[in-house]
Amino acid sequence: MGFYRFDSPYDWNRVAPYKETAKNAPGGMIDLSVGSPVDPVPASVQQALADSSDAPNAHGYPTVAGTETLRKAVREWFKANRGVDFGAIGADFVPTVGSKEAVALMASLLHFGLGDVIVQPEVSYPTYDIGTQLAGAKTYKAADIADVDSWRSVPGVKAIWVNSPCNPTGEVLSASQLHGIVAAAREIGAVVLSDECYGLLTWDDGNDLSDSAKVEAGNDQSAGRSDGGLPENIGKNAVDDLEPAPCMLQPDVCDGSAKGILVLYSLSKQSNMAGYRTALIGGDPDLVRPMTVYRKQIGEIIPGPIQAAMAAALHDSGSVRAQHARYAERLQQLVEGLRAYGYDAHMPQGALYVWVRAKSGNCWQDMADLARLGIIASPGEFYGASTHLRFSATAPDASIADVVSRLRR
Repeated sequence: MGFYRFDSPYDWNRVAPYKETAKNAPGGMIDLSVGSPVDPVPASVQQALADSSDAPNAHGYPTVAGTETLRKAVREWFKANRGVDFGAIGADFVPTVGSKEAVALMASLLHFGLGDVIVQPEVSYPTYDIGTQLAGAKTYKAADIADVDSWRSVPGVKAIWVNSPCNPTGEVLSASQLHGIVAAAREIGAVVLSDECYGLLTWDDGNDLSDSAKVEAGNDQSAGRSDGGLPENIGKNAVDDLEPAPCMLQPDVCDGSAKGILVLYSLSKQSNMAGYRTALIGGDPDLVRPMTVYRKQIGEIIPGPIQAAMAAALHDSGSVRAQHARYAERLQQLVEGLRAYGYDAHMPQGALYVWVRAKSGNCWQDMADLARLGIIASPGEFYGASTHLRFSATAPDASIADVVSRLRR
């Protein structure tokens, strides 16, 4: 495990000149480029952090694998919200210091290197590629990651990155598509790396979601089912009225086994905890447990009080439901404003971004035009598509309303 040099267009310094223009626009700059939450951290989380600030797990070294309280909360949350019983599929997990470090270190911790190939979507979060390069491995970019024939015959494939809901496009893959990826990866002995950080943030009821991914208010008809539906005792931390995206560890996706699968999940977006750095890697114990050992040695450990805060957030379904409603409203307003300006904008299936084709055909020209209105988007080139832009809904209500007003002028 060693770090190689990397090269990436993901350089926010390239946006700086556009920000200078935007700052001088009437009303000043409104930044919709970065997906950084702006809403309050749930009160339950703040209280848990305060209560644990002088607990044994605070003044002493924290546990790498997570306290028993956190481990129980994670298991209950996955069972209630994603239809995943860690015990039934033979899965384990380890908390991580946010999901970005988990993504960036993944290839190295799995001992991939020179001669190895890691598949990722052509349009995707840039850290997948950066992490592959850091390990010395090679990236293979697939136009459609669910088209398994496009990558399963590529020599040297060791892993496949999947991101559903997707940053930046918002695409949500169906359970059958995920199942196809798992089957193809197992055929060639590759690991499936599923980034599901926006798992509860879905907006399209028309998605082909499997029964085991659905949690419906007042509906317990799937309890006790033998065909992969939700388990009997849905925990109190189930977000009952939301329809999550399918999870790679659902029994109908993974065929009842976590073998060869790793799922990444984060509380940054659903609970406004980006600054708390609360995430995890879950799945195949033969892959997770060696990572836990490495993390102990290099000190990649969530602080004790943060572990308590993470457990509280996993149990606070009300705050997640409220945040979901905020983002739904902001996205809808943003879509309407972008349409009024002339973009072919649509509500995403999932995640927190509106992904549009540049009116000029070039993201940087559109960046310049929008900057004169004081609006900063994220250039699509950062994600592999210089013909597009990404607008983030992680801005205060007043800012979103102001953006819509400017776009309608």
